[in-house]
Amino acid sequence: MGVFVFLPLVLPLTAWPIAHLATQHLHPRTATGLLSAMAAVMALCSTLCLGLLMVVGTAQLPGNPLPDGWSDPEVRESVPHDEIVGRAAIPVLLAVVMGCGRTLWRHCRVRRQAHAALAGLRATSVAILPDDEPYAYALPAGPRDRIVVTTALLACLNSRERRALFAHERAHLTARHHRHLLIAQLAARANPFLLPLRTAVSYVTERWADEEAARSVGSRKAVARAIGKAALVSRATPTPTLAALAAP
Repeated sequence: MGVFVFLPLVLPLTAWPIAHLATQHLHPRTATGLLSAMAAVMALCSTLCLGLLMVVGTAQLPGNPLPDGWSDPEVRESVPHDEIVGRAAIPVLLAVVMGCGRTLWRHCRVRRQAHAALAGLRATSVAILPDDEPYAYALPAGPRDRIVVTTALLACLNSRERRALFAHERAHLTARHHRHLLIAQLAARANPFLLPLRTAVSYVTERWADEEAARSVGSRKAVARAIGKAALVSRATPTPTLAALAAP
C-alpha cells in the first residue's frame, strides 16, 4: 500500500473546498447535516489510521502484548518506515484523545454551570437576566430547554425583533444545533485539517436558525434588524448555543 496508508490523515485537506461549496450552494439544513457527518467520518478514519500505524509500527517492541500476526513482515512492509511511524503515532494519538476528552469535559462543565446559574429562576422556557451586557443564547437540556436573554438586549429590540430573536434561539434548540457543533469541535480536535468544517458548521447553523426565524415571523427584514442591533450593542460575538459557549 505504501504511502496510501496515510491517506485518511491527509484526506481532511479537502475540507476547505467542500465546506465552501456546501455553504454557498446547499440549504443550511442540508449543509449542517452533511458537514457534521463528514467531519465525524473523517475524524474517525484519521484516528483509526493513527491507531493502526501505532499498532503495526510497535508490534516488534519487546513485551508487546499484541498478536503475533501484527508483526508479520507483510504487514510491516505495507507501512513505510513502520517503526519510526509507529513511535511517532503514539504521542499524536495521545494528543487526540486528550484534546477530545478536554473538549467533552469542558462542554459538560459549562452545561452544569449554566444550569446552576439559572437554578434560582422560575422554571420557564425563557430566562430573562437583569444584566447590562446584551446577549442571548440557547441552553439545551432535553425537556428543560431554555432561552437565556438579558434585559439589556431586550431593551434594544422592538416587539417584532424580539419575536425574531426568540424564534432564532428556539430554532437552535429544536434542531439540536449544539450536537452538530460539538461533533465538529471534536472532529477538529482529532484532526486540525478539519477546522474549516468546524467553522462552516457554525456558520450554516446560524443561517439555518435565521431561516427558521424569518419563516416564523414572516419577515427577513425583522430578523436582519434584530441580528444587526444585537451585533452592534454586543461587545463580544453572540453565543448561540451551549456548544459554542463551551468552545475554547
